[in-house]
Amino acid sequence: MACELYRRNAQQTAQERQRDIKKAVTALEQALAMKTIKPVIGPQGAITFAGWNAGRDGVTDACAYRRIMSGNASLAKLAISQAETLAGRTVDRAIVGQGVHSHDGGRSWDKH
Repeated sequence: MACELYRRNAQQTAQERQRDIKKAVTALEQALAMKTIKPVIGPQGAITFAGWNAGRDGVTDACAYRRIMSGNASLAKLAISQAETLAGRTVDRAIVGQGVHSHDGGRSWDKH
């Protein structure tokens, strides 16, 4: 995945990066289950995780979303599904793949 290749430190091996990503996403899944972090769906179908700052370790919202949806974290998936219902739209995987994201918890959206 892109987050494994492009966000690696100079001294970090691919296996170390994969371990760090798994740790960050697992912590995010737990926070979503406890509702301490909130998924937000943008008007174009992008997703961000409002409140996810500590422990992010350079993992993008798109990378975390893909990992959550491909895994077995049912409570995290439920939180995303509830956010989709609240927003009235689903996460658009094409938009996520294009890099649309938010740096402020979903108040504004950009692609850069």
